Amino acid sequence: MTGADQWLRSAPAHWTRGRLKNLIASSANGTWGSDPVDGGGNVRCIRAADFDRVTRRTKISNAPLRYVEPSSLRQHLLRPGDLVLEKSGGGEKQPVGMAVLFTGTEPAVSSNFCARIKPSADVDSRFLSYAFAAAYEQGLTQAAIKQTTGIQNLDTGVFFASRWAFPAKEEQRRIADFLDAETARINRLIELRNRTLALLAERMTNRLDAAVRGVAVPGPKRLADYSPLGEIPLDWRQGRLRSVDCDVQTGPFGSELHAEDYVDSAWPVVNPANITPAGLVADNRVTVSDKVRARLERHVLHAGDVVFGRRGELGRAGIVTEAQEGWVCGTGSLRVRFAKGAFHPGYLRRYLEIPAVRHYFQLQAIGSTMPNLNSSILLNMPLLLPSLPEQAEIAQRCADTENLAAKHRMLVKRQIQLFLERRQALITAAVTGQFDVSTASGRNVTEGVTA
Repeated sequence: MTGADQWLRSAPAHWTRGRLKNLIASSANGTWGSDPVDGGGNVRCIRAADFDRVTRRTKISNAPLRYVEPSSLRQHLLRPGDLVLEKSGGGEKQPVGMAVLFTGTEPAVSSNFCARIKPSADVDSRFLSYAFAAAYEQGLTQAAIKQTTGIQNLDTGVFFASRWAFPAKEEQRRIADFLDAETARINRLIELRNRTLALLAERMTNRLDAAVRGVAVPGPKRLADYSPLGEIPLDWRQGRLRSVDCDVQTGPFGSELHAEDYVDSAWPVVNPANITPAGLVADNRVTVSDKVRARLERHVLHAGDVVFGRRGELGRAGIVTEAQEGWVCGTGSLRVRFAKGAFHPGYLRRYLEIPAVRHYFQLQAIGSTMPNLNSSILLNMPLLLPSLPEQAEIAQRCADTENLAAKHRMLVKRQIQLFLERRQALITAAVTGQFDVSTASGRNVTEGVTA
């Protein structure tokens, strides 16, 4: 049984069966317009990026201004109660088949990737937006999507001809009122859980920072030589990178490594784009052969090396793991190799992530359009040097903190997912008539209902 068949079968007998086009007074493709001009005629241009996918409403705070010729305004201008349907694109950023309700008060048009839908006079626009949400989530739009040259296009003629079931306008209004109230309640719970995630992340960052700087270490403290590090244990050594036994090597110059040297799926080259918060990540399109790697021998990475990005966000760094041994430092990166026993790798990774170290690199970037990390800046990086046993203990404490935080995040994210599933099941059940909203409280009404 198709989704459309299920939609029709689950609807009450007194609901009208018909085509989707029976619910639509008119539709018109959007228009991108031209750049804003002085002297008037500028309106907001709504795109899929302006869809609020939680409330299924438009959000136009970031929508660009566009100039639209006055003669075309009547055809394209959006009015409160119209729907904006994404009809071309694909992927997360351009969800073909998704429609949201336009609630703006300023003049606006939809982009040329969207269509403006005006509901019929006997249709509640909010009900129609919820019905579109149910149709999108159930995949009813997929049958009307055509793929051309990597772009998905919704055939609105086919889609509007699909069979739907819908109640009279008064019942539509009751359903929309019910869903407005119940989805708002669920959305509020989701908002609170997202706030919990933000607080968990902040608390973990603070705990990791405190552990790395020795805040919990008993005994007297003193102000660090680099003041943003705050107070540190009295017996901890301090210094700059230049005071530690290490070797600093800039990545190969452009004359040593050319674009034509890159091959697929060989030895990964580490450029700034490959340095992520999760560590070093390979790009199989940016790798070099054994022959090129041998030519760049002094740039081959060893386990424990630290790779810094030389361009863009200063201070971005990743530690080479044993599994990444043999990768190659790229042109846009800089490698630091410490003498054996200078640092515990786990502690060093945490140290490079704390706010005070980030602050140091941010200061170096001030006043530069495109910041570049050089050896002088790097060698002046402030260091805290607890003993190796202390570094190992701090690294373990940080790992335990991170693991515990990850478990808490997983639980909260699972709660959010359950709320999202419940909200969608509630919308689908209501707009397909699986329960009577006039006698439902919204709680437990989706038991036994297929989402």
